[in-house]
Amino acid sequence: MKYALMTTILFATLGGSAAVASEDCNVPMAEWQPREALQKKLEDDGWKVNRIKTDGGCYEVGANDDKGRRVHATYDPKTFEVVKREREEGDED
Repeated sequence: MKYALMTTILFATLGGSAAVASEDCNVPMAEWQPREALQKKLEDDGWKVNRIKTDGGCYEVGANDDKGRRVHATYDPKTFEVVKREREEGDED
């Protein structure tokens, strides 16, 4: 029983750290576009941006999309490509 619990914790820890590492954008700061440019891009797409912050070398955005759904999205600061996007539970297409 003790071995199974320790194994579960180990796998959960390793899996969690792998997920975090995969979200790192690894872009030199000199190549970042300004956060205002990302905000303008999202607003032009009909989003209402609540916040943009930096985390793990990426831009993290809290916003409401063009349909009013709450979204948390992570963007590459150089290309503005989506690294990860999540909608709050209960928000469906």
